[in-house]
Amino acid sequence: MTQPSDTFVGVVLAGGLSRRMGGGDKSLIPVAGKPMLQHVIDRLAPQVGTVIVNANGDPGRFARFERTIVPDSVTGFAGPLAGVLAGLTWARQNRPDAAYVVSAASDTPFFPIDLVTRLSAAVGDNPDTIVLAETGGKVHPVFGLWPVALADDLAHWFETSETRKVLAFVDRHASARVAFDDTPAPGGLDPFYNANEPDDLLRAERALAEETA
Repeated sequence: MTQPSDTFVGVVLAGGLSRRMGGGDKSLIPVAGKPMLQHVIDRLAPQVGTVIVNANGDPGRFARFERTIVPDSVTGFAGPLAGVLAGLTWARQNRPDAAYVVSAASDTPFFPIDLVTRLSAAVGDNPDTIVLAETGGKVHPVFGLWPVALADDLAHWFETSETRKVLAFVDRHASARVAFDDTPAPGGLDPFYNANEPDDLLRAERALAEETA
């Protein structure tokens, strides 16, 4: 399936609590001279028509990025699936031509620059297929392509389900996975390497230095 970029809205998921980083907004921590969130936006923006940021609390702290900030509609920091719902709802209301939302984590500065192309190619004949990225046989549910048509079903899921696990929702629908083992990040890192702890930031710094060398 090949479609123009306006078909896709990118949502950067920055609504977590960052407990392992000591709390606060780890996406705002500078890595190689700019916030991790900027690295993520820079990689995602050329692949989609619009990039929004899913974040809770005062949106003013993200003003420098000049992006629409969309909070969870589900209370209590309900995890990445709540961010996906926020993105789907926003896309349906504000980008009527968009058929899909592509989600990306705000602490993953090396994800593939062909992420959207390859995820969308895996949709096949069913336009309501959810497509997730994987490497080494491990699925990365935060990196996915989500049909806007599933917005109501996901909202209902939050109202009725006892779990907030991404894969539990995905398993209710047609789905596919795309392996990105052929696109390693600098330093031999997984392309979906994420900086959860302070030591992870040092590895990311070294890898980004290698990428720009």
